[in-house]
Amino acid sequence: MSERLNGRKNNELREINFIKDYTKHALSSVLVEFGDTKVIVTASVDEKAPKWMEKDDPRGWVTAEYSLLPTSTHTRCQRERTKISGRTQEIQRLIGRSLRSCVDLEKMTGMTITIDADVIQADGGTRCASICGGYIVLEQAVKKLMEEGKLSENPILEPIAAVSVGLIDGEIKLDLDYSEDSHAQVDSNVVMTQSGKIIEFQTTAEGNPFTKQELYKILDTAETAIQEIIKRY
Repeated sequence: MSERLNGRKNNELREINFIKDYTKHALSSVLVEFGDTKVIVTASVDEKAPKWMEKDDPRGWVTAEYSLLPTSTHTRCQRERTKISGRTQEIQRLIGRSLRSCVDLEKMTGMTITIDADVIQADGGTRCASICGGYIVLEQAVKKLMEEGKLSENPILEPIAAVSVGLIDGEIKLDLDYSEDSHAQVDSNVVMTQSGKIIEFQTTAEGNPFTKQELYKILDTAETAIQEIIKRY
């Protein structure tokens, strides 16, 4: 197995840090660091269901918003003040879907938890870092809401995490930074539960098609890494 430019092995994660209670005013917060990718993730609660939800719907809701700080990338990106891009919409929906998959929404009736993921420095894997941070702040928020008597039962079913995997020059490589991601022939983002159930498996050939064997290896590599990430929560 070859070493990469940064000295990692192909199946090795970047250095990961989760700094909890990172901000003062949010119900819960964490600074997520995957190498040089840094995301501030926070949770806030609204003690009512979303406006679109029927009044007799027994569910609560978990939703997400995602943004890039203008100087988080190599060249300044515009703030999305009035209209968000298709990429941002897709990532927000991915984060929200992923977090709802690990929650029993009927145990949080009449409540909406919003997860905000703000990328302050981007070097690949921002959506995966946001999902990992989203789970951490969701778990923290639920704990505080239960302590305050606003939730009677823990709605979280099990932990989740996400990681990127790529196929570069015929080799499967884990947790891609930007320089690797931009040259990958196959690009994957995998979201899984602690018990190994698949929530999302986004895999795209950027050039030549890939084989079933390569697909299975991508998934196996991601599963091993996701287990390791969850242990670090």
